[in-house]
Amino acid sequence: MKKTVLICGVIAGLISTSLFIGLMLLGKAGDIDFKNGMIYGYTLMILAFSLIFVGTKITRDKYNGGGITFGKGFRVGLYITLIASTIYVIVWLIDYYLFIPDFAEKYGAHVLESLKTSGASQAEIAEQSVKMAKFSEMYKNPFFKALLTYSEIVPVGLILSLISAWALKRKRKEGFSTAV
Repeated sequence: MKKTVLICGVIAGLISTSLFIGLMLLGKAGDIDFKNGMIYGYTLMILAFSLIFVGTKITRDKYNGGGITFGKGFRVGLYITLIASTIYVIVWLIDYYLFIPDFAEKYGAHVLESLKTSGASQAEIAEQSVKMAKFSEMYKNPFFKALLTYSEIVPVGLILSLISAWALKRKRKEGFSTAV
């Protein structure tokens, strides 16, 4: 089971970071598309976390004689989520520090520009400007940056872990023993 979780977690981590890695390799890491970036990012996360289903099914069929409890299935998904999420955070921090150290400022400018084009009042823009300045200051803290990055990806993995554990739970086949 450990090998399955490790392999699925690493592959999921690489899939979820493929956009970061691809842009870094192409020398375009600083070219941020805030409008579609979230769509691309979450699509890759869902694709990556499809490996939770794969890992849980392999664990059930190969190591548990065709049966797995909800709890064990969720644990498999949780471990895959934690491995993939850690890879995601590490790659983002590398991308940030080496290629986009002004990310928070660019993001803040994008948010304010979006408010202006949507016709927001001057008071709303001023309020958001203060919030973005606070965000930019907090984002200088590596611990906060890592926590915020984990908060992007972990919930997706947890939801797919719950779904996979529920969908794949099954009683063990009769006559199967886990003893070696």
